[in-house]
Amino acid sequence: MAETMTAPTSTSAGAAEVDVRIEDDASPLVRLIGRTLRDSAWTGHALATLTRSTGTVAIHSHDTPQAATISFGDDGIDVSSGVLIEPDAALTVDLNARFAPTADPSGDADLAGGVLRALTPPLPEWRDAAQRFWDATRSLPGIPDVLIAVTEGPEGLEQAVLGEGPTHYLIAGAPETLAGVFSGADDLFAVLSSGALGIQGTLSQLSVMTGASWKVRFDV
Repeated sequence: MAETMTAPTSTSAGAAEVDVRIEDDASPLVRLIGRTLRDSAWTGHALATLTRSTGTVAIHSHDTPQAATISFGDDGIDVSSGVLIEPDAALTVDLNARFAPTADPSGDADLAGGVLRALTPPLPEWRDAAQRFWDATRSLPGIPDVLIAVTEGPEGLEQAVLGEGPTHYLIAGAPETLAGVFSGADDLFAVLSSGALGIQGTLSQLSVMTGASWKVRFDV
């Protein structure tokens, strides 16, 4: 039995409703792919690929055994764990680099290229991404009362303050970095480890915020 995820209504003129189905007990990779394809549909990105009616593409992680299969059909898209059939195309990607390919694709080059495009939806504006992140995670146990996002804009420091209360957590980075983390395109802990993100908070808050990042990233 599959869990169905339909792209939510968007104000984007080119957005389309695309039925993306994943397994009930889906792996993190399957959830990541499903959420990313849904984001593309929501923004009207790569619709020619998302609405195709045939084709299977295998997605392999470049540094772990994780793999998944994307299957296109007349009634939508199915994403499943592993590669159990001979796919029409295969991609090896870096899951911590927004599905950047690490090797040349095999099989149908046009299909592979279309799927790579579908797996790289445009990032939202960082303030919008922060608001969506907060809306999705503010009810998690232990989440700080206030999330403060800080970046350097054309006219100096800019910040978004979300929530109210005595406990605060601050995340600082470039606009694209913040948008990547808050939208789920990037893993908070991985970006933090790279040095591209600054935080201010306790270790227990970091643990909760990492879990919040996974909730958004994997749509759980």
